[in-house]
Amino acid sequence: MNLLEEYGYSAAQIDERIEQTWKTLFEGNKAQRIYFEAADETGYIYETLFDDVRTESMGFGMMMCVQMDKQQIFDRLWKWTRTYMYISEGELKGYFRFACHTDGTEKYKNPRPDGEETIAAALLFAAHRWGSKDGIFDYEKQALEILHNVIHSKKPLWNKENFLIKNKIDEDLSDISYNMPHLYELFAMFADTADADFWSTAAAASREFIVRCCNKKTGMSPEYVKYNGMPAPLKNHGSYFTHSYIVASNISLYTLWFGDSPDFETIARNLINFFDKKQVSDFMDYKIDGTPRRRHSRHPVALCSAIAQAAIVLERRRTPIENEMREKARAAVERFWNTPLRNGKHRYYDNTQYLLSLLILSGKYMVY
Repeated sequence: MNLLEEYGYSAAQIDERIEQTWKTLFEGNKAQRIYFEAADETGYIYETLFDDVRTESMGFGMMMCVQMDKQQIFDRLWKWTRTYMYISEGELKGYFRFACHTDGTEKYKNPRPDGEETIAAALLFAAHRWGSKDGIFDYEKQALEILHNVIHSKKPLWNKENFLIKNKIDEDLSDISYNMPHLYELFAMFADTADADFWSTAAAASREFIVRCCNKKTGMSPEYVKYNGMPAPLKNHGSYFTHSYIVASNISLYTLWFGDSPDFETIARNLINFFDKKQVSDFMDYKIDGTPRRRHSRHPVALCSAIAQAAIVLERRRTPIENEMREKARAAVERFWNTPLRNGKHRYYDNTQYLLSLLILSGKYMVY
């Protein structure tokens, strides 16, 4: 599904925008780019706000590379990740350090699950698109080891009782953005067959959890959320904050790959309605009921990108949406298209979400 083309953008316009965005992020000057090459044929995605390299950033980078058919850069990113972030001993063996300094030294050791799941998915896609090689570049073997470890380690990244992903390895709550049912359906197909039932159950639990966590009027969800669906305290990321935006991306990918869901359609509809006619410069940090808080959104370009993706959920339904809703969806996509990339120290998160959104909206974010 190429929603951008359906909404009137030409193939040439779309390809040019994607290529220019890639070049800015991966080949631009030091003030623009987020990809940097390092010694020994490695490279990293720089988290500009926190001045470090995170498994999240490396997962996003690797996934962008496999979608854009950039194997050489993919290998550089994976080699950096495997060299500096991999934990080779102790109770966290097999996981990856959550964050390292740009010289590869450890910053935060305890893993964050979104890194592991996105890196594993990117490795699987790489194996299917390019074929596996030897050593650490045996993509499929490396992916399967990660996926085995996250559920069979003595410190698993999933809660074995409710099949929900954790926020941190020893916390009994979740980060809403870490819930990626579209990936778990694929893991059920491609990971160890002995774990297929686990991943299928995790996908179902994650879908239900997303619906439970989203406000019934606004579609917003808290960033950190308890397993009963209640937000964490506001001071502890219990608002509609940075990671919350990725829910729209996750439900759009699920819809693209596995079909429409009335519950996901309701979330998408509510999000598009809430942000309709709002300018990117006016985006705020919100309570999930839509009440604005005192600060503007830290990552407005990422939020704009996410709301545009919600249009996919509406357009993918079996029966056409009503004209008024289609115009709102079209306006959300147009707002995204007209929003420039971000400069400055916040650019990493905003601009990665922008490129990923371009790929998803143009039908170029594929299962391999």
